Amino acid sequence: MTLAVLVLLPFVGAALPLLAERLHASRTVLALSAALMPALALVLLIAPAGQVFDGQTVHASLPWVPSLGLALSFRLDGLALLFALLVLGIGLLVILYARYYLSAKEKAGRFFAFLLLFMGAMLGVVTSDNLLLLVLFWELTSLSSFLLIGFWSHQSAARKGARMALAVTGMGGLALLAGVLLIGQIVGSYSLGDALASGDLIRASELYPLILGLVLLGVFTKSAQFPFHFWLPHAMAAPTPVSAYLHSATMVKAGVFLLARFYPMLAGTNLWFDVVTLAGMATLLWGAAVALFQHDLKGLLAYSTISHLGLITLLFGLNSELAAVAAVFHIINHATFKASLFMAAGIIDHETGTRDMRRINGLWKYMPYTAVLAMVASAAMAGVPLLNGFLSKEMFFAETLESSRLGAMSWVLPLGATLGGVFSVAYSARFIHDVFFNGEPVNLPKFPPHEPPRYMKVPVEILVALCVAVGVLPSITVSGLLAVAAAATLGGELPDYHLSIWHGFNLPLMMSVVALVGGVLVYSARNWLFRQYARLPEINASLIFERRIHGLAGGAAALSNFLRNGSLQSYAAWLLTLVALVLLVYLSPAVLDGQRALLPLDGVSLLAGVMLVVAALITAILHRHRMTAIMSMSVVGLVVSLAFVRLSAPDLALTQLSVEIVTLLLLMLAMYFLPVRTRMESGWPRILRDLLLSVIIGGGVGVMAFAMMTSDFQSISGYFLDNAKPGGGGTNVVNVILVDFRGFDTFGEITVLGIAAMGIYALLRDLDLLSAPSDSLGRPWAREVHPMVLVTISRPLLPLALLISVYIFLRGHNLPGGGFIAGLITSVALLLQYVASGVAWVHRRMPGDYHPVVAVGLLLAGVTGLASWFFGHPFLTSTFDYLHWPLVGKFEVASALLFDTGVFLTVVGATLLMLANLGKLSLLDDKAKEGA
Repeated sequence: MTLAVLVLLPFVGAALPLLAERLHASRTVLALSAALMPALALVLLIAPAGQVFDGQTVHASLPWVPSLGLALSFRLDGLALLFALLVLGIGLLVILYARYYLSAKEKAGRFFAFLLLFMGAMLGVVTSDNLLLLVLFWELTSLSSFLLIGFWSHQSAARKGARMALAVTGMGGLALLAGVLLIGQIVGSYSLGDALASGDLIRASELYPLILGLVLLGVFTKSAQFPFHFWLPHAMAAPTPVSAYLHSATMVKAGVFLLARFYPMLAGTNLWFDVVTLAGMATLLWGAAVALFQHDLKGLLAYSTISHLGLITLLFGLNSELAAVAAVFHIINHATFKASLFMAAGIIDHETGTRDMRRINGLWKYMPYTAVLAMVASAAMAGVPLLNGFLSKEMFFAETLESSRLGAMSWVLPLGATLGGVFSVAYSARFIHDVFFNGEPVNLPKFPPHEPPRYMKVPVEILVALCVAVGVLPSITVSGLLAVAAAATLGGELPDYHLSIWHGFNLPLMMSVVALVGGVLVYSARNWLFRQYARLPEINASLIFERRIHGLAGGAAALSNFLRNGSLQSYAAWLLTLVALVLLVYLSPAVLDGQRALLPLDGVSLLAGVMLVVAALITAILHRHRMTAIMSMSVVGLVVSLAFVRLSAPDLALTQLSVEIVTLLLLMLAMYFLPVRTRMESGWPRILRDLLLSVIIGGGVGVMAFAMMTSDFQSISGYFLDNAKPGGGGTNVVNVILVDFRGFDTFGEITVLGIAAMGIYALLRDLDLLSAPSDSLGRPWAREVHPMVLVTISRPLLPLALLISVYIFLRGHNLPGGGFIAGLITSVALLLQYVASGVAWVHRRMPGDYHPVVAVGLLLAGVTGLASWFFGHPFLTSTFDYLHWPLVGKFEVASALLFDTGVFLTVVGATLLMLANLGKLSLLDDKAKEGA
């Protein structure tokens, strides 16, 4: 539980600075409120950290959505501990730094809230023990970083940078989700522990190249690897505390964290080496070369960050255990010196008003203390001896020398590594010389600059002290943490390595010397290099990105306008055709390979099938002759009912027949206001198109139906057959399913039916339609509104129909019938009275408002379900018992009867509410006559 609380604390803490800001607290109080929960989380981390240093992995798990394999599972091993310390430790330093960096006019409470949301998301990423949970937190880091990068929303550059970062990392997040889903399918679990233990299984899978590509896409976009590096420099529009936190120690490190976390399951193949090493080398060299030519101080640091992330990626790609150790070591070192450099850059910007290195010259004279801190951190970045960057960079050089994967071309790796080191020294020298020496300041917005507030320098001092301490005393300061983090990365025993300042005269040392000397020489030739660089065509990544986004949006709009043309027929055609094509392609083999024998074809079934096809064709061909189409369509419904009888489904047959009659009445009532015939509106091209669509859709549905009927399957009907009587008290399995096993579904369906009836009533209530005085041929309507024969036959039928309805209703629990069928029979009997005798005659004998009937039906069904709660059972659990009545004998009484009564009332009320009110429109003239 400690791990879950540790992840939750920053999310809870995000509310504190917002509350403090609402109370108009000072900036110091805002910073303290923001630091409270991270500090508490850091304290809570102490106890499990001791277990990790003892070689244990701490686990905590809470079930969330077990059916999806999703659980709130957390783990703390060495790798997670390292990143948790970076996230919390540097996060606290950034909060202290931001207290002095942000102006009094800015909404510091909102800034700290965004920062804590990101902190919680990062803690979730590094401690997740469930792959799906890891992806969830991964996406949260993208969303919260969007808020942080765009914090200065009044600046166009901040808005564009935030949008670019979200688009690129969001795309990578979707790819990562797809890769994780494939891993879960192969492993059979989304547990991170299970996945790490199944590395051989994953690498042996034919899906491994696809999984690797998807996961690396997520890694490369998050860690700004070539060619997805372009978003990071534009994210420098964020406030400097954001850059110091996200772009040195946390967000961009999430990608390389994932490389380390997935190393046991994905590394070790030639494909891994080729892709990861190539991307890392390209990023290392590109970032290092471009960094030298940046005039913006944060721009230089951004491209240097890209370069160092490429270095770490390259190390992981070498498929060497020692290289992985070196990568983890450089993650630690880079976080410390780069965070301190970003903070130093923010101090310079804060005190001078600009970050242009062509203007901020000679600051040693005005800010000597800040200069010393920045120069030490820059030297660590360059890999100068006695600083932490030197140790990990020397390990990097050594591992490139050991790699032999490229055969005769293996010299390319150490050459590229040395060249990257040369440029690293060059841009570090430029940071030191151009900013703190190189003459006097030029037109500074704030002059003269001076040292920042005392406590604004404290975070930089702590980080620089760590750079020195690790560089001088690595075995005392960092060896233990590095050992547990590297062991968790490798998933096994550590290789033999030594953290020491001196390893003797060897090739890695010579490469370091070449890098130092070469970097100084390159910087010395900077003026010539700048002139050559200025001749190169300028590549504006932001402009290219915006054009691509606008082009994509334009293409999407054009496609949307093409598909979304306001035609329901077009929507249905696209949807159904696509589904049908999928069914035809994927299910056609199943039709040919069906293993179930077909039923024998008899003459009656063949005749019914021919009638069904002919009636359907008549309906489609003669649809402009409305009465003919309605009659032929009713034949289709009748044949379907007979098919249910043939297949021993009497409940379905009764329901189909009742629905068919009600539908026929509905269409007849609507037909009263429509012409008997309509003219032909479609040309032959459209008819041929519709014919093709009907063949495709009909073929797809037919293939699906045939494939299902001819394929073996495991039916669940046995459960209902075995439990209908002992569990539901009825022998009519269909009815027991409706009112007991799936009673909640039925309750939802009658609720929808009631809502639909209310909606139709509302549409018809104020509608004033008058029928035509004659038919389409000019013949007047019959003078006798209510024919005597129809009245004479219909009135005696009402009690008979109601008696049948009661019989069907009462026997429904054990024989074919039930509340739904009985409700339809009652509705048809009452509608017949409307048609035969008129609205006024019916309403003089019974109320015409059916709203209460619908309401009582739904209320009765709902109360029946709620009653089970009082007896400690789930909603809509039914019960039954047997009573002995005089003369009758043993008689079953079931609570489902009350629920079925609710169904009966809802069906009657809804049907009459719809059809009777539609019938009123067609009898306006009759009512006028009857009123007279």
